Amino acid sequence: RFSTVTAFAFVRPSVRSSFARMSTTLFDPSPFYKFAQPDETSKFKMQQTMVRVKDPEASLKFYVETLGFKLVMYRDFPQWGFSVYFVAHGVDDVPEDEDERWKLCMNTPGCVELTWNHGSETADGPVYNTGNSDATGVPNGDKVKGGFGHLGITVPDVYETCDRLHKLGVTFHKSPNGGGMKGLAFVKDPDNYLIEILPQGKMITKPVDCLGVKVDDGGGYKDNSK
Repeated sequence: RFSTVTAFAFVRPSVRSSFARMSTTLFDPSPFYKFAQPDETSKFKMQQTMVRVKDPEASLKFYVETLGFKLVMYRDFPQWGFSVYFVAHGVDDVPEDEDERWKLCMNTPGCVELTWNHGSETADGPVYNTGNSDATGVPNGDKVKGGFGHLGITVPDVYETCDRLHKLGVTFHKSPNGGGMKGLAFVKDPDNYLIEILPQGKMITKPVDCLGVKVDDGGGYKDNSK
């Protein structure tokens, strides 16, 4: 689920040398570090990722009140039966003028566009497939391995953040000491999409996490797509 380069950061130092040797047989993306950005793309921004949500109120409460996002802009399209809500971190003041809101939103990197198809909130159970070994929406009930994996946020302290989220009743897919990769976590939003929680600095571990899992326990690595 991680690239070779990303996974390398989580491997114990004692095995990094063998891991590095093994990684040479895989795709080497390092030349792209030095690839010159085309002049025509110099002002491009990675502005949004869109996920469909069942209940906009539940989703906005989670992203705004629990994860600290800011509602930057929303639009209703009753003629087409859907509404969109753009949320982001790093936004202080949202203009009252609609044109200024649009401009702010379109120039804010890393927005999440929550899309509500009107009427989905009345459905029983989950509505959208999360892409991670999920049978939602599959006619024969088989779990599918979708292309979407997760959203991700970074925080000053993963363990302290997870303590707070646990107290708020957030569902954990993986606590900081769970699984094979220590020091990061996955929580679920109201539609069961995974949100990865990573540190803004050095990857550290603590003896016990919010679910009481000890750093030397927690089982092995699990591929979320399987």
